[in-house]
Amino acid sequence: MPVTRSDELATRLREVGLRVTGPRLAVLSVLAGRAHVDVETVRGAVHDRLGGVSTQAVYDVLRAFTVAGLVRRIEPAGRPALFETRTGDNHHHIVCRTCGTVSDIDCVVGAAPCLEPSSAPPGFLVDEAEVTFWGVCANCQSKNREGIDHL
Repeated sequence: MPVTRSDELATRLREVGLRVTGPRLAVLSVLAGRAHVDVETVRGAVHDRLGGVSTQAVYDVLRAFTVAGLVRRIEPAGRPALFETRTGDNHHHIVCRTCGTVSDIDCVVGAAPCLEPSSAPPGFLVDEAEVTFWGVCANCQSKNREGIDHL
C-alpha cells in the first residue's frame, strides 16, 4: 500500500511526540502547503476541510506545534503572527512594506553567524536569531511606477 500525504503528516506528528488528531492533521496539511500563514487563513482552510472548528482550537494546535518544534512562529512588526514549517535552520525573512508579502532568505553570511551576539548577559544561551529585512517588493515598485506614469 503506498504512503499517502496524510500518513506522512501523521508520522511527523508522532516524531515530535504529538497525538494524531483530525484538527492537527488538517492544520499541518494547510501549513505544509503554504509558507508564512496567519491564523485566520489556517482556520478558514481547516474549517473548509473539517467543518466546525474554532479559532481557539487552531491557536491551541499551532501552540502545540510551536512548542514541539514542528512549526516556527514569526511576528513581523505591525502584522499578524505567521506560521511556517521551515524550522531549525536559522533562516531570516524579508517583508514588503506595501503588500505584506513575506519571503524566506538564508542566513546572510555563512552558517548562522547571528547566533553569536557581540554581547549577551553571562550564561545566556542563544538558540535562535530573528532578522527581518523590510523594503518594497518588485511587484509593488512596478505598481507604484505605473500609478505615477498615469498621473
